[in-house]
Amino acid sequence: MKKSIIIGASLIGSLTVALLFGQDIKVNIVGAGGKPALAVVDFRGAGAAQGFMAAFNTTLMNDLQDSALFDLRPKSFFPAGNPQQPSDLRPEDAGAGFALKDWSGAPVNASHLVFGYTAVVNGLFVLYGNVYDTRQADPQAAKLFAQTYPDSPDQAGAIRAAHKFASDIIQKFGGSGSLLNSRIYFTSNRGGSGPNGTEIWVMDWDGSNQRQLTSLRGQIAYLAIAPDASRLAFTIWPGSGDPRPRIGMVSAETGRSLPFYNQAASVNASANFTPDGTRIFYSSTASGSAQIYSAGVDGQGFTRITDTKGGPTEPKVNPKNPDSLLFSQGFPIEQIYRMNSEGAGIERVTNGEGEAANPAWSPDGKFVAFAWTRGYQSGKFNIFVMESGSPQKFNQLTHGEGNERNENPVWAPDGKHIVFMRTPNRGTPQIFSMLADGTQVKQLTTQGSNKYPVWGVK
Repeated sequence: MKKSIIIGASLIGSLTVALLFGQDIKVNIVGAGGKPALAVVDFRGAGAAQGFMAAFNTTLMNDLQDSALFDLRPKSFFPAGNPQQPSDLRPEDAGAGFALKDWSGAPVNASHLVFGYTAVVNGLFVLYGNVYDTRQADPQAAKLFAQTYPDSPDQAGAIRAAHKFASDIIQKFGGSGSLLNSRIYFTSNRGGSGPNGTEIWVMDWDGSNQRQLTSLRGQIAYLAIAPDASRLAFTIWPGSGDPRPRIGMVSAETGRSLPFYNQAASVNASANFTPDGTRIFYSSTASGSAQIYSAGVDGQGFTRITDTKGGPTEPKVNPKNPDSLLFSQGFPIEQIYRMNSEGAGIERVTNGEGEAANPAWSPDGKFVAFAWTRGYQSGKFNIFVMESGSPQKFNQLTHGEGNERNENPVWAPDGKHIVFMRTPNRGTPQIFSMLADGTQVKQLTTQGSNKYPVWGVK
């Protein structure tokens, strides 16, 4: 069975591309004029809040770094004095750290100062966060924003407050959306029944709060999430002696099964939602050979779309153009193709070199992430990105060099991150994330075998 992924269909901001020589492209996630240079001081807590500050400060820095919007200035350059509240700032007093010019000048060279403090007030953890423009001499004129964030008086509350503060900073600087309310769904053998059993799990975008969502007692793969993140579609081998894969549907919030009609076929698999969430495309052998079909989200009203050879599968709809679909087909050499929503105008978009699969549209429909062997040993995939209108121009994001498989890429709602599945040589598959230029690779899962991630917004 071929690999499958799904992109979240949230709106995003701009994603600029700089063309390199030859066939490569470079995805540039830095806005014109360079990045704002942020000096983020270590926040301190009053009383009981101090015990949560290590987790708070780490979370705040990680979120800001992961946004790829900022040049975070080294703390080793900071002056000895660090303000905690606006009243600490003074127009002069150069060198002590309490004048904004102490931060705008060398060696810090920051354009903005992020500072504040926390306390436990009336049974709540409260963050007092501030962002000031260091290029303004007058502290009053320099204030970009100041906000209070109350949460539960424990480490979890401190971490949530840091996430919220970082999200506001990102959006204040024109970030194309925060990952704060997004979640990653994936399959895992943790909690699965039998030697091959898997269930759907969910985690926060940074890998925290992992929990089992379903108890379907089957083998689950090829997840897809509705544009409003209300439901998940997937392929399931139900077990109990039934070898036929079927499409299932559950609530993305509760894991409760939702009704779905599977037409009579040996295979119904690889479902993908339309941008308005009212229909799905999927692969089925109802006609004898695998073809692409369309149906309502309950499986009713199905219609055959393709009549082609090669076992087409993995249909993916452009989130900005519902009449443009990508899919993969071909045996033994799989490639990625494009067609319209009625199955006409089929054309290959990959160059035929090696194996190519797992197409994934970016949220703005301008780019496609995919898995490709490109000259490596058969089956040893890496993640690439190409311009949707210029498939001959691409950029390689992972570099497994044949020792690992990097597959099933899916874009984050912010259009700047990609989550994917990596299987090390002689290891178990795990979920990773990275920026859309291939940097800041982070492992999100470590326990069990974890596959087929999809990214949605709560």
